[in-house]
Amino acid sequence: MASPLRQDPPALHDRAIQDLSFIRRTMEGAASFTDVPGWGLVAVGVTALGAAALASQQPTPFRWLMVWLGEACIGASLGMLTMLRKMRRRSEPGPVLSIPARKFLLGFLPAILAGAVLTVALADRGGLAVPLGRAPQVLPGLWLLLYGVGVVTAGAFSVRAVPLMGIGFMLLGACSLLLPGMAGDLFLAAGFGGLQIAFGVVIARSHGG
Repeated sequence: MASPLRQDPPALHDRAIQDLSFIRRTMEGAASFTDVPGWGLVAVGVTALGAAALASQQPTPFRWLMVWLGEACIGASLGMLTMLRKMRRRSEPGPVLSIPARKFLLGFLPAILAGAVLTVALADRGGLAVPLGRAPQVLPGLWLLLYGVGVVTAGAFSVRAVPLMGIGFMLLGACSLLLPGMAGDLFLAAGFGGLQIAFGVVIARSHGG
C-alpha cells in the first residue's frame, strides 16, 4: 500500500521545458542587439541633411533651434518606427523588447535625456532670440558629443558598426566645440547626415535591413 505522504516526481517534460526556458533567457541576455534599423538611419540622415540646409538660412538663433528641434522629432519618430518594424520581422516568438533591446535602450537614453536638459538650459539662458547668441555655436557640438556617447554605450550591446558610428559622432562633437569658428550646421550635417547614411547602409546590408 502506497504511503499517503508520497509525492510523484515532476513530469520529465515539465522539467525539460523549465530548463529550456532558462537556457533561452541566458542566451538572449548574452546576445547582441541586431535590430538597429539600417535603412531607418539612412532615412534620418537624409532628413538631417535637409534640416542642416534649412537651419543655415535662418535669421535668428531661435528659428535655427526650432528647425533642429523639429528634425529631432522627425528623426526620433523615423528611428523608432523602423526599429519596431525590424523587430517585428523576427521569426522567433517573444516580446518585441527583448533583453538585448532593453539593454540597448538603457544605454542610449540617459545621454539623450542629458542633452535635452542641457538644450533647455541653454535655450533659456543663451540669448537665443538675439542674432549674436552663442548657443548655435555650442549646441551642435553638445548634441553630437552626447549622441555619440549614447551610441557608443548602447553599442556595447549591439553590432560592431554601432559603437564605431558613436565614436565618429564624438569626434565631430569635440571638433565642433574646439573649433567654434566653423559653422555648426556643417558638423551636424556630417554627423546626423553623412555618418548615419554611411553606417546605415553598412548595417542594412550586413544585418538584414
